Amino acid sequence: MAVESDVAAREAELRGRIAGLVTELHRLREARRPFEPGRDPVRYAGRVFDDAEVRALVDSSLDFWLTLGPYGDRFEAALKARFGARRALFVNSGSSANLLAVSALRSPLLERPLAPGDEVLSVAAAFPTTVAPLVQNGLTPVFVDVELGTYNADPALLEAAVGPRTRAIFLAHTLGNPFDLARVARLAEKAGLVLIEDCCDALGASFAGRPAGTWGDLATLSFYPAHHITTGEGGAVIVNKSRYARPAESIRDWGRDCWCAPGNADTCGKRFAWKLGGLPEGYDHKYIYSHLGYNLKPTDLQAAIGLVQLEKLDSVI
Repeated sequence: MAVESDVAAREAELRGRIAGLVTELHRLREARRPFEPGRDPVRYAGRVFDDAEVRALVDSSLDFWLTLGPYGDRFEAALKARFGARRALFVNSGSSANLLAVSALRSPLLERPLAPGDEVLSVAAAFPTTVAPLVQNGLTPVFVDVELGTYNADPALLEAAVGPRTRAIFLAHTLGNPFDLARVARLAEKAGLVLIEDCCDALGASFAGRPAGTWGDLATLSFYPAHHITTGEGGAVIVNKSRYARPAESIRDWGRDCWCAPGNADTCGKRFAWKLGGLPEGYDHKYIYSHLGYNLKPTDLQAAIGLVQLEKLDSVI
């Protein structure tokens, strides 16, 4: 026991020295040359960080937990708390977040999943990854024109576009400027439509005193360097309605049916006691896949950066 204690103390000491050296190196680099007006570019966007992010990244790397792990759990919990959401799922890009949110609407776990040919209202001028997931899932995008000035979908045209096959609305907040969330949310509720907010440009924005990303059934985020906070590549799905949490989790993680965390083997206590579909009774639940899924997970290294960046979000805004 004394040996283990000595090892832990020595490890803590070394980690502290490494963190100190990381800070020293970062400050040395930052002090190389001050900003020179008239020569150095002023960029409209880009990564903004200091030694805290680098220390977190190095700390994560020391454990060599390369897949999503402890930092990922903490980052997802912090995002969930920020939005007051049912679930937050960290993914490898904002584009993947859009794909995941739309794919979840097709899940057979839902009482009324979307079906091929169902219509989804979208905006005529937007980034392509708001539209691509609709086509990939066999859905029909219905394009609504924008208002000049805001370049968001015109709410009046949105209302007029609702038809008998309309099942959802999927809109981005253009350049972080929220569309009329109150009016669009009322339309979605009245017509029984699912609302997905693409908040890839709008983390921290609000409408009528309420954060963007909290009005819809689902919302998506991007952590690309041009956005408010960055993990390099990365994004997230914010789940505001519980019924979409399980489908989204499954589709992000290969489409698996099992909900055991990596390294856990029998969370439900019935790993070999299920009778599901046409599979033999007792078929290993860890190897049942109930969705056509993907591997959309990022790394724990990215989550370590994101956790520090999220703490700075208000000052960034």
